[in-house]
Amino acid sequence: MNSSFLRVALVLGLLSAVGPFAIDMYLPALPSIGKDMGASIGAVQASLMAYFVAMGAGQMIYGPVSDMIGRRLPLYFGLTLFALGSVGCALAPDVQSLVVLRFVQGLGACATVVIPRAIVRDLYTGHDAARVMALLMLVFSVSPILAPLSGALVVEASGWRAVFWIIAALAVAAMVLVATSLRETRPPEKRTDSGLRSALRSYGVLLRDRKFLGLVAIGALGVSSFFTYLANSPFVLIDHFGLTSRQYGLAFAVNAASFIGCSQLTGRFGKRLGLALLVKRAIVGYAAAMTSLLLLNLLGVDRLWLMLVLLFVGFGFLGLVMPSTAVMALDRHGPIAGTASALMGMFQFVTGALVMAVVGQFVDGSSRPMVVGIGACALAALVVSYSTLGAGPAAGSAPKG
Repeated sequence: MNSSFLRVALVLGLLSAVGPFAIDMYLPALPSIGKDMGASIGAVQASLMAYFVAMGAGQMIYGPVSDMIGRRLPLYFGLTLFALGSVGCALAPDVQSLVVLRFVQGLGACATVVIPRAIVRDLYTGHDAARVMALLMLVFSVSPILAPLSGALVVEASGWRAVFWIIAALAVAAMVLVATSLRETRPPEKRTDSGLRSALRSYGVLLRDRKFLGLVAIGALGVSSFFTYLANSPFVLIDHFGLTSRQYGLAFAVNAASFIGCSQLTGRFGKRLGLALLVKRAIVGYAAAMTSLLLLNLLGVDRLWLMLVLLFVGFGFLGLVMPSTAVMALDRHGPIAGTASALMGMFQFVTGALVMAVVGQFVDGSSRPMVVGIGACALAALVVSYSTLGAGPAAGSAPKG
C-alpha cells in the first residue's frame, strides 16, 4: 500500500471522525440527560436531530466556499465553531438550550464531513478514490467503535456534561492536525472560476443530473437507516432490553465494526465487479437483512440477539454501499467536488433528520418504531438503486483496468 494513501486516509479519517464522535460518544448519555433535565425522549432526541439538520444545511455553505477559497480555512472556521458549541453544550442549563447549542455545534462539525470528501476527489479518482475512501472509513471507525464505550465510561465517572468537555478538546486537537499535517489541495489557479454565481450554477448542474441524484438518494437512505438506529438504540437497548450503558456501547461497537470492516472490501470488490454492480448486489443483501428484521418484528418476534445479528449483517452490506455511491457521484463532477460533496452531505443529513423525526412520533418504548424505520429505508434504497443503476449490468459497472 502506497504510504501517501495511508497518510491521506489517516489525516482525513481523523478529521472526519470529529463530528460523528460528538454523536456516538453522546449516545449512552441520552437517557441520563432526559432524567437530569426532566425531559421526554422526544425532547432529548430533538438535540440529536438539531445536530443532524445543522450538519446537513451547513454543508451547502462549506462546500462551495471551499471551492472558492481553498479547503484549509473553512476547516479552521468549522472546528472553531464546533469547539465553542461543545463548551456551550457542557454548560447548557436546560434541554431547550442544549438543542440550540447542538445546532451550533453541528454547523461547525459539518466542515469536517464535506471537506475531507472533496479533498479525496482533489487527489484521486476511480478505484484509487474508492481505496482511499475505504481507508478513510477505517480510520473514521474509531468513532462508532470507541466513542460509545468511552462515552459510557465518562458518563458513569463524571456525568454527561464531561462528554462535551472532551469533545471540545478533540476539536482543538483537530485544528492542530490541520495546521501540521494537511496541505492545501485546492490551489489558487483552480479557484479562478469559483464564486457565488458559479456555485449557484454548479448546484443547478448537480440538480439536473438524475444519476448523481439517484446515487445521493441511495446513500441518504442508507445513512437514514443508521441515523434511525443512532437515535433510538439507546432507549431500545438500554430501557427496553435492559442493557447497561457499557453493554450498549459494546453492542453498538460490534455493529459499527461490521459496517467499517466490510467497507474495506470496497476497493477489492469494486475492481472485480465494477462499483455499480457492487452497489446493486450489496443493496440486495442490506435490504434482505433489514426487511427480515422488520417482518419478524411484525410477527411478534422481538429478541435482542436476533436483532443484533440481523443489524450486524445489514450494516455490513451497507458498508459496501456508502463509499461506492460517494465515489461514483463525485467522479461525475470533479471540478466542483466541494459543491457536489456538500449537496450529497446535505441530502444525507437532512433526510436522516426527517426520518428520525417521523420515527420519533411513534416512539412507544418498544423496538418496533426503530425497526420499521430501518426496514422502510432499506426497501426504499433498493427501489432507488434499481431505478438509478438498472436491473441488468449498469453502465459504468464494468471493472476498470
